[in-house]
Amino acid sequence: MRKIVLTLVLFGSLIHSNAQENIDKVIGVVGKYPILKSDLQNMFLDGENQGADFNLCKSFEMLVYQKLLVAQADRDSVTVTDSEVDTELSRRMAYFISQFGSEAKLEEFYGKRTNVIKDELRPEVQDQLVAEKMSGKISGEIKLSPAEVRLFYNSIPQDSLPLVDSEVELQQLVKKPTASHQSRQDAKEFLESLRQRVLKGESMSTMARLYSEDPASAREGGLYNNIGRGQFDPAFEAVMFRLKNGEISTIFESAYGFHFVELVQRRGELVDVRHILIVPKITNDDYMRSKKQLDSIYTAITALTISFEEAVKKFSDDSETRQNGGLMINPATASTKFDNEVLSQIDKNLIATLNTMKVGDVSRSMQFAAADGHPGFRMLRLKNRIDPHRTNLKDDYQKINLMAMEARKKELVREWIKRRSKITYIRLDPEYKCKFENDWTISN
Repeated sequence: MRKIVLTLVLFGSLIHSNAQENIDKVIGVVGKYPILKSDLQNMFLDGENQGADFNLCKSFEMLVYQKLLVAQADRDSVTVTDSEVDTELSRRMAYFISQFGSEAKLEEFYGKRTNVIKDELRPEVQDQLVAEKMSGKISGEIKLSPAEVRLFYNSIPQDSLPLVDSEVELQQLVKKPTASHQSRQDAKEFLESLRQRVLKGESMSTMARLYSEDPASAREGGLYNNIGRGQFDPAFEAVMFRLKNGEISTIFESAYGFHFVELVQRRGELVDVRHILIVPKITNDDYMRSKKQLDSIYTAITALTISFEEAVKKFSDDSETRQNGGLMINPATASTKFDNEVLSQIDKNLIATLNTMKVGDVSRSMQFAAADGHPGFRMLRLKNRIDPHRTNLKDDYQKINLMAMEARKKELVREWIKRRSKITYIRLDPEYKCKFENDWTISN
């Protein structure tokens, strides 16, 4: 079984709660945890939203596996903190708000405030996170030696090895527009005016709702609950963990902009904080200045007065690729190779650009959205192009290593299910006559 996909089925859950008034049907029980028919319906709706094919038996087995994980986590005292649940809920809600276009549109569509939606989904998210943590304990941190990877590769018949589409290796030089000195000064002065109003007795919660530019907390009056170390920007944490209860910080800068923070409450290593964020405005002149810088670097590279790698090290604003000559890493495979599917997900214009380039060519500047969502400019160098071929150890070691690790994980999960299902009460509705991938022991 593939690693369980622990996604928040927001749309399915809400549609079910809003549109169905009949009593939900229990279609399975694992330990003390029921599996509802609506759980299966939600998986169908979630798959439909993502354009994926729905397989009833595979989905049912996935739910049984998740409940078995939660049941075992209960025995092993595997838990997640309120902070972890809050963080995951906020992250996922932010994603769905972006899909609707605004928090107001989401609330209007479902007729509920965001905090009500989050409260309703909390138990489901908590179970999913617990199952995810328990799943990690089963497979652990799998590391395979080159000999083991080679043995796995040799076990696959040659005509069964997957075909690899055309791939490319890319280098990038990135310039990110930055706000002008005047824009930064304006942001700090405005934020200081808000801070002075709070110090004189005005409600910081109200100020945050009116003025904060942090979409994740503004509607909550700037409040973040149960925050532990390592969850936020280091500059933000350095300030908030120095404060006393009720104390308000001076203005400081993080990677997101300028803030001031109030420590609402500390409980050991967890804190509740309220903050207001103001982001310095980036103007068209700032964008054009960044683009002109990149254009002049392009001219120097094509005139051979500086190499692409030297230019990256000296001028690139991307910390992840600056020290390795700009070589980009595929987030899906952790390798340096990109196929057309991944390229189109990164930037739909990349494929057309690369099709006109030869190995060694450097593109002109192009606009793109960085990982943090902020726009920037970059130019690309086509380092290598790999023609379509059947998977082999020389060209595709990383892919084969991932395949081998996935096979090992499946084996460990299969063995664990076989052992644990023998000592766990499992009843499934006979209406679902499924042939499962794993060897389950079903109670009579």
